[in-house]
Amino acid sequence: MSTALQTRPSSQLALGRFAQTRFMIRRKFFKLFGGAFHIYDEAGNLAFYSKMKAFKLKEDLRVFADEEMREQLIVIKARGIIDFGMTYDVTDGQTGERVGALRRKGLRSLLRDQWLVLDTNDQEVGRIEEDSMALALVRRFLTNLIPQTFTGSVGDAKVLAFTQRFNPFIQKIDLDFSMDGRHLLDRRLGIAAAVLLCAIEGRQQ
Repeated sequence: MSTALQTRPSSQLALGRFAQTRFMIRRKFFKLFGGAFHIYDEAGNLAFYSKMKAFKLKEDLRVFADEEMREQLIVIKARGIIDFGMTYDVTDGQTGERVGALRRKGLRSLLRDQWLVLDTNDQEVGRIEEDSMALALVRRFLTNLIPQTFTGSVGDAKVLAFTQRFNPFIQKIDLDFSMDGRHLLDRRLGIAAAVLLCAIEGRQQ
């Protein structure tokens, strides 16, 4: 397995936005069709706005610079019709450059969510996993009020933490890249992974 993704953000704007290490993601309340997420930086400024197109057989999510949606930064598209083992291609919304892909570990994710991080050649370079099998089973079979936590790694190095805050009404998630001091994970792929986790986990609850 490779140990790093070599692609990097291609514009100065992207470098500025993606240079942040901590974010807070908030799912838009009472949005019935599709899905929308606000992603704020540590200072509380809107860094990204993500929207999923409704009524699509193939899931299609976009990440924009703001709510006006004039500047598209990331495109996340499913390769096929929704299933448990879907692969999602991630591309740069400005250049069309393929950044990598994220693949859900099918039936295994029914008990404990696991995602593979793939490079531009579909080679596995990392994983994103739910915190523990025990807590995952409690969430699925007893109560979904226990906040979820995911850890992402490239090789043996931890690169991200995704932690849901306890709030039964509004989905809020803390996203932390600060442990990735060597920049092993392309931040565009990390943001895409967080948006996917919000969208798919939110739909399951």
